Amino acid sequence: MEKIRLGISACLLGENVRFDGGHKLDRFLRDTLGKFVDYVPVCPEAECGLGIPREAMHLEGDPAVPRLITVRTKRDFTDQMLQWANEKVRDLERENLCGFIFKSDSPSSGMERVKVYDANNMPRRIGIGLFAAAFMRHFPLLPVEEEGRLHDPMLRENFIERIFVAQRWRDLTEGRKKIGNLIEFHARHKLLIMAHSPKHANALGKLLANSKQLPVDELYSQYHEMLVQALKLKATVKKHTNVLQHLMGYFKKHLSSDEKRELLEIFEHYYQGHLPLVVPVTLIGHYVRKYDQPYLREQYYLNPHPIELQLRNHA
Repeated sequence: MEKIRLGISACLLGENVRFDGGHKLDRFLRDTLGKFVDYVPVCPEAECGLGIPREAMHLEGDPAVPRLITVRTKRDFTDQMLQWANEKVRDLERENLCGFIFKSDSPSSGMERVKVYDANNMPRRIGIGLFAAAFMRHFPLLPVEEEGRLHDPMLRENFIERIFVAQRWRDLTEGRKKIGNLIEFHARHKLLIMAHSPKHANALGKLLANSKQLPVDELYSQYHEMLVQALKLKATVKKHTNVLQHLMGYFKKHLSSDEKRELLEIFEHYYQGHLPLVVPVTLIGHYVRKYDQPYLREQYYLNPHPIELQLRNHA
C-alpha cells in the first residue's frame, strides 16, 4: 500500500506557526506514524493571512456560530477565516486525504470542546474550531481526530485503523465500481467491522445480499456510509472477545483439547485485562498459518495496520 495522505495541523509537525511563533511537536505523529503517512500540513491562522507571531485569539458569542476575536484588541477575524476555510477545503479535495489530525483547543482547529466565551467573558467548552467545522462539513465521511485524544491507546488504535480502511476504500473506488469487488472488500473487512459493531456487520451483509436491487453507485454510497458509522464505534474488549471466539470456531476440527483450553484461557486473560489484544491475535494468527485457513489469512482484523506501530500492545 502506498503511503496514506493525511491532513494535520502544521504545529504538530514542529512547524513554528503558532501565535507565539512556537510549535506543538508531537513526536509519535511525526516520527512513528509519519513513517506510514504523507502529511499535508495546514495552519489556518497563518495561511489565512494573520501572520506569525500574532495576537492570541478565542471564540466568542453563540457556540453554534461563534466569532473569532483577538483577546486584547478585540479585532474580529471571523469572516476572513471562514472565507479562507471554505476555499481551503475545496483545495484539499485534490489531496486525496484519508483523514485529518487537528490541534486540540484551537479556535480554528479544535475538533470539539473548544472554549467559547459568553458576554460575561466566561468560557464554556462547547465549541468547534472554525476550520475544523468547515472541514468536517465538507468531508463528513473522513476519519478525524485531535492529537490530545490520540494519547488514549484505544482512541489511537481506532483512528489509525480507520485511516487504513479509508485508504483501502479509496483504492477500491478509484477504478470502475463492481459489485464483486465490493463483496470481496466486505469479506476481508467483515471481522474488523464486527469488532466495532455486530449490528452494522449484519446490516452490511444484508445490503450486499440484495446488491442487485440497487444501482451500483447507490450501493457503494450506502455501504460506505454504514461502514464509516460502524468504525466510529469503539471496538471494546467484549466485542473483541466475541470476534476471537468466532475465529476459534474455524479451528474446532483441528485443535487438540489442550490447544482449545489454552486459547480459551488466553481469551479470558485478555477479557479480564491481564493481557493486551496482541497476544490472542498472535496466537490465532499462528493457527491460521499452521492449519492454512485461506479465508482468515485474508482478514484485515488480524493485521489492520503495520505491526511496527504496536497499537494492539496497549489495547
